[in-house]
Amino acid sequence: MPKTAAAKKPMPTADKTGLLTVGDAAPDFTLPASGGKMISLSDFKGKKLLIYFYPKDDTPGCTKQACSLSDNISVLNKLSMAVVGVSKDSMKSHDKFTEKFGLKFPLLSDKDSDMCERYGVWGEKTFMGKKYMGITRSCFLVDENGKLAAVKYGIKPEEQVAWATAAAK
Repeated sequence: MPKTAAAKKPMPTADKTGLLTVGDAAPDFTLPASGGKMISLSDFKGKKLLIYFYPKDDTPGCTKQACSLSDNISVLNKLSMAVVGVSKDSMKSHDKFTEKFGLKFPLLSDKDSDMCERYGVWGEKTFMGKKYMGITRSCFLVDENGKLAAVKYGIKPEEQVAWATAAAK
């Protein structure tokens, strides 16, 4: 499967932490998506796009997060917002996860972590005293012009829908 179409570029940042902030241009991407498509940021030009990053398909927190968004997709769509989820899981895993829970939006596979790195969600984590590399659960609302309208690193699964709807208004 192809990696992101754009070559790895330095992540645009507006602060000293290396994290994206409101007003930054959303980093470009083209990735394989559930359902056998390729999806790019440019596919959503003129629309709001909620990009959410999550650690792993079919785990308790990630399932809660995906199902909450899917269950509220009509609310998000009324705000002219499309949704995509991103993790490092394979397309086979994404397709199984999508089918198992009837998800109503595409999941993107960032196997090489290119998109995760550009959005600042890939990094060292600690669980039970062990350090490992992983995705920080995060959300980005991209406006109709490709700029970040809202950014939330470290979001909780149960906060995501309320955060997205408030950010879109």
